[in-house]
Amino acid sequence: MAKEKSNPNYKVIAENRRARFDYAIEEDLECGIILEGSEVKSLREGNANIAESYAHVDNGELWLVNAYIAPYEQAKTFGHEERRKRKLLVSKKELARLWNATQRKGMTLVPLVLYFNHKGLAKLKIGIAKGKKAHDKRETQAKRDWGRQKQRLLRHGE
Repeated sequence: MAKEKSNPNYKVIAENRRARFDYAIEEDLECGIILEGSEVKSLREGNANIAESYAHVDNGELWLVNAYIAPYEQAKTFGHEERRKRKLLVSKKELARLWNATQRKGMTLVPLVLYFNHKGLAKLKIGIAKGKKAHDKRETQAKRDWGRQKQRLLRHGE
């Protein structure tokens, strides 16, 4: 990951920071995304939001639903629809594995990060996740708070 961050083409466009709080991520997977030209231009400017979006398997294809990509100002007549369904690209083997995972109780596909990779291609990292209950969220919050407090004590204790 450190190598990718030093690459000038690598750029995080949108991150679903709430996903790790609301879901227990079991596994993640990088997949391609089919975009129109005006969508790519808008992403290059960093105008996207994947916080309310999700992925699902439909008729043997993987789709990203409800992801927001802002309209590109210079493409007025040939623009794109902001919240359209976008097809995700994965191999047949990975698609079968994702479909089997979502058939289990409580499992869903959550977009984690939308980014340009080191080759300059738009990629989406999705996670196979299970929804957390309220007490699990409180436990996660307590662990995070204790970690911060411990770091603070170590810093000031020396």
